[in-house]
Amino acid sequence: MANHKSAEKRARQNEKRRLRNKAVKTRIKHITKDVRLASAETSKEAAVAKMDAAQALIDKAVKKGVIHKKTAARKISRLSKLVNTIVIF
Repeated sequence: MANHKSAEKRARQNEKRRLRNKAVKTRIKHITKDVRLASAETSKEAAVAKMDAAQALIDKAVKKGVIHKKTAARKISRLSKLVNTIVIF
């Protein structure tokens, strides 16, 4: 445990940031799952709409420093590749 006043403050700040980052990462996982489910149902419009929302959320996470820029690019690339493979009959 922290002994100095500044170390105690740093521990409190880190805990707040950890919880905030955890919430953002969980939202990314949920929206990614929604995109995958929408693409499995082969409804292109719904999948594209969810893809746009996912991309915005992932970009915001990068801006906040929650995830790395290249991690975000990889996630967006994989999701967009999945959505683009949907064939409309």
